[in-house]
Amino acid sequence: MSVMKAKLSTVAPSIRFRWANPVLPVTDKSFLVPFFKKELLTSLLCLALSCMAGHAYAQSAPIEALDKGLAQAEKTGSEPFQKRFDALAPVVDQAFNLPQILQTIVGLRWSQIPADQQAKLLAVFRAFTVATYVSNFNGGNATFRILPETRAVGNDKIVQTEIVQPQGDPVRIDYVMRQGANGWQAVDVLQQGTISQAAVQRSDFRSLLNDGGAPKLIASLQQKVDAMSAGGGK
Repeated sequence: MSVMKAKLSTVAPSIRFRWANPVLPVTDKSFLVPFFKKELLTSLLCLALSCMAGHAYAQSAPIEALDKGLAQAEKTGSEPFQKRFDALAPVVDQAFNLPQILQTIVGLRWSQIPADQQAKLLAVFRAFTVATYVSNFNGGNATFRILPETRAVGNDKIVQTEIVQPQGDPVRIDYVMRQGANGWQAVDVLQQGTISQAAVQRSDFRSLLNDGGAPKLIASLQQKVDAMSAGGGK
């Protein structure tokens, strides 16, 4: 009996020691918080940069397509005017919000024009816009490039581009892009980056409107389209 007590007395302390100091699972993971915060911030930053890049591409994509269409028009300058017109028209429709541009040019008088004349004016304005591009890009060797920077003017974005001729300095052409029902589209063109094409056309169009109303403006634009078409865009 004494021997058994002696054995128990030598074993018991080690047993008590093991149970008195168990290895418990770690429940306090506060030391991991800085790591997770860093990972979260990195993910959010990458997401934000990705979204910014996506928005920038959405703003410039219609102009990139327009530049490709104009480059193709340059290469096909010897083909019939109407064929080149038909090829470029859908690209212009996508790149520009022509109804918005026309209403901006005409101004408050737009609401006073009868609906049937509004439709005719929009149709001939579209034809005039496409014909002007077909006429101006008709067999040269110009190349087009979109500059990487965009700038904001209120909710609008300015997509900056250059037309590079074989000789001479590049020509700066910027597009005022606005998001609408059809995505991002141009609502104005800035010659040399500053001269508003809409403002220039506003002066010409309103002079005709003052002189003979919408019918005179429609007739004037149609004459210009006919002249460009007859000249084959040359």
